[in-house]
Amino acid sequence: MRLSKTFAKTLREAPKDETAKNAQLLIRAGYIHKEMAGVYDYLPMGLRVVEKIKQVIREELNAIGAEEMQLTALQNPEPWKKTDRWDDQKMDVWFKTELASGGELGLAPTHEEPLTNLMRDYVSSYRDLPVLVYQFQTKFRNELRAKSGILRTREFLMKDLYSFSPDEETHKKIYSAVEGAYAKIYNRLGIGDDTYETFASGGVFSKYSHEYQTLLPVGEDTIYYNSDKSVVLNKEVLEDKVLDDLGVKREELTEDNGAEVGNIFTLKYKYSEPLNLKYQTKEGEQKTVFMGCYGIGVSRVLGVIVEKYADDKGLVWPEGIAPYKYYIVAIGEEGMKKATEIYDEFSKKDEMILDDRDARFGEKMKDAELLGIPYRVVVSDRTLESEEVEITERATGRTERISIDKFVENL
Repeated sequence: MRLSKTFAKTLREAPKDETAKNAQLLIRAGYIHKEMAGVYDYLPMGLRVVEKIKQVIREELNAIGAEEMQLTALQNPEPWKKTDRWDDQKMDVWFKTELASGGELGLAPTHEEPLTNLMRDYVSSYRDLPVLVYQFQTKFRNELRAKSGILRTREFLMKDLYSFSPDEETHKKIYSAVEGAYAKIYNRLGIGDDTYETFASGGVFSKYSHEYQTLLPVGEDTIYYNSDKSVVLNKEVLEDKVLDDLGVKREELTEDNGAEVGNIFTLKYKYSEPLNLKYQTKEGEQKTVFMGCYGIGVSRVLGVIVEKYADDKGLVWPEGIAPYKYYIVAIGEEGMKKATEIYDEFSKKDEMILDDRDARFGEKMKDAELLGIPYRVVVSDRTLESEEVEITERATGRTERISIDKFVENL
């Protein structure tokens, strides 16, 4: 990527109508653009981060046997009416629209109903189960008040995974496999050390569900944990009965703020029963499919990573999801010539930005810090005198000089 060729520009000041740090920095750095409250566009560099997050999730879910698919955003009301979730009084986040030919459609806030309905065409026997499928899909939720930047929006990207099992025993094995996959995902995304599986309300589905909460001062949830964080629970289930069940006492718990970055539910027959998703057992008996669902808010995770790592100079990306690995700054005529030579030779690896703008050195340094690329590489007339480049690690500020040959060898 040559900075002189991209349309996205950095901004010196944060937008006046944006109070959340994550959105302020992402807008200033040219990663996202705000359309309206709770609605954001992802510009080229922001999209690269999103795609890298998706790829981490994809790899870990594929490893446990899940299949990726893509469902429609437009929703047929009929399946939702059968589960009693089309009614705005029962589910108040719907965006709905009228067809020109008459009739009403919805924009999906989630996909349990359409996917369960779809599976009726593909599941009829015990031989067809279990099924584990997921998608990356834009969801629409008519939040009363969109806030916290990209942590809570009206249009957002989610990874939603659904399991269809012949029985509860099979479901529990899948549930456990997803727990393991989620732990790997959050570790690879750089938030594993501060993200905990958290007991939350299971609603009408089960005794508990599990959320994944990242400790964060601006988190919207209140969570409690014991000294070694082996028990973490959401405030919504902070009751004596629950504490007894989990074997902890109220005075042993510390209160903190958390940002939810995922959740997993045992759905049982909540959707398969009203939508008549059944299968035939070996013995010829008709049984209802046992379900689970598992979500990760991709755009929300991006916001949490920004909040966790950013400093007073700008963004700081973990290397595994950074849009690019190297930010190359050229100074002087010979410096520009050498930097361009390196860029041209290795640009196919798609891991470097060349700041080839006609701008002051100080401006380039500030933008390098704002953009948060893991390594800034300065190629100047001065460093070339010793056949070296100067590399600074964004996260630590540590600077060293290495030979051009060694840098090229690393590339």
